[in-house]
Amino acid sequence: MSLHAQLSPEAQARLLSQQRMSTITSLIIALLLMVLVGLILWIIAMNLPAKNIPQLVSYNGTPESEENLKQKKVQTQIERKPAAPSASMSKVIAANTSSPTAIPIPEIDVPDPSTDFGDGNDFGDGWGDGDGSGAGGGFGNIPTAMKKRCSKADRLQRLTSSGGTEKCEDAVVATLRWLKEEQNEDGSWCGQKQIGMTGLGLLTFLGHCETAGSEEFGETVLAAITFLVDKAMKNNGKLGSDFKDNHWCYEHSIAVYALAEAYTLCIKSFGENINQLEDAVMASGQFLINSQHQGGGWDYAYSEDSARGGDVSIVGWHLQALKACKYTGLDFANLTRCYKKGLDYVERCQLASGAIGYSGPNIGGGSDGTTLAAVGALCFQIWKSSASKVARKAVRFMDKEMKFDWNTADSDLYGHYYAVQCMINNGGPEWERYNKLFRDQVLNNQHKDGYYKVVGGGNKINAVAGSFAGDGGYGRHYRACLATLMLESYYRFLPATGAKTN
Repeated sequence: MSLHAQLSPEAQARLLSQQRMSTITSLIIALLLMVLVGLILWIIAMNLPAKNIPQLVSYNGTPESEENLKQKKVQTQIERKPAAPSASMSKVIAANTSSPTAIPIPEIDVPDPSTDFGDGNDFGDGWGDGDGSGAGGGFGNIPTAMKKRCSKADRLQRLTSSGGTEKCEDAVVATLRWLKEEQNEDGSWCGQKQIGMTGLGLLTFLGHCETAGSEEFGETVLAAITFLVDKAMKNNGKLGSDFKDNHWCYEHSIAVYALAEAYTLCIKSFGENINQLEDAVMASGQFLINSQHQGGGWDYAYSEDSARGGDVSIVGWHLQALKACKYTGLDFANLTRCYKKGLDYVERCQLASGAIGYSGPNIGGGSDGTTLAAVGALCFQIWKSSASKVARKAVRFMDKEMKFDWNTADSDLYGHYYAVQCMINNGGPEWERYNKLFRDQVLNNQHKDGYYKVVGGGNKINAVAGSFAGDGGYGRHYRACLATLMLESYYRFLPATGAKTN
């Protein structure tokens, strides 16, 4: 028999009540602990430093088709900046055109050059004479060289020491004021070949150290830069008034020259903030490099494998534009290889006499060889030195054969614009003789309003193409820029050596 103790009903009820209370208490404690932990975590989270999440912005680098270009306008505004030498205010170009992260270089579908280009000896007859404006002395020893042309006292000192006079400076300023009044509302010049003529006009102002911050001419310079930047950004770097005109390579190289010098002078030297100018220089300059003919020259419509292979007139402009690109300090691919191939092309065109032919070592088309001798000499001076063999032979030939008389057939401003630069770079008795030949011819033929009288005296000038000869179209503007850039050569430096021009 076994014994079992049993709780009374009252005791059992109390036990169950205690168990329920214990369970409820445990749940309440657990809930309180959870709330406490959550509160502690919230306090910790509130005291942590806030993190800013960067926004990712992507730009569409897809090239626009020439048939469906969107009309993009460059907006300008003014921003206070440290003053440039002749300014109290610096302007800003703020374009609403997106800056692509990688600027594509488009392939151009163009036909090979054919007989509609001319007779093979037209010196760029499609828009003029492929002049060499602004070339030669604009890039040496920055910022010293720039300062030398940016101080009126320095300019006058260089004028007198190099064989110029104060009348040269007065003539330059008169033309700049005339150009200011002639500028179109959109910043361009002329009604034809506006890309090339705007580049030429801009180079004329930059040659006198007029920038976007200049007091008298700043708005003019800014408007011209704006026009060219807008065109470059809309066309992935290509700069031409009419891409169906096979001669647009002249306009492109002139505009690249002007944009690159504007970058060097305005941004690199004086710290002016011109948005998208760098993008435009990079795109247009790289396109120029990428479009070189396989033979070392550049040809019409930028054909890279044409049978003609280009000519010295076109090459001269492109080698000057390349020098301007180099002095920007920007990173262009294959620039060194490109200019060396270009110089090799020019050297292959030189004759034993020192003359330089159009597209080979022969003189034709009514040319006497002096014009392209000047082109070739300048190219070697800016990339090598005045002592280079090609330059020395060309200068000796020019010294003996070159003529200049404004009112006769011997008034080829295209050739003489190159000549004044390479002769002043050469110096010595050759420069003294040439200075007497050209200076007063230019000064005595300026109109009182600032532009220049028609050349030739009614004769057909001794130049294969003379689009600067008359007053029709862009002739007056072209002639004024050439003559003014000739006079500005007195206070520019030889870029290849940094040596003074006297």
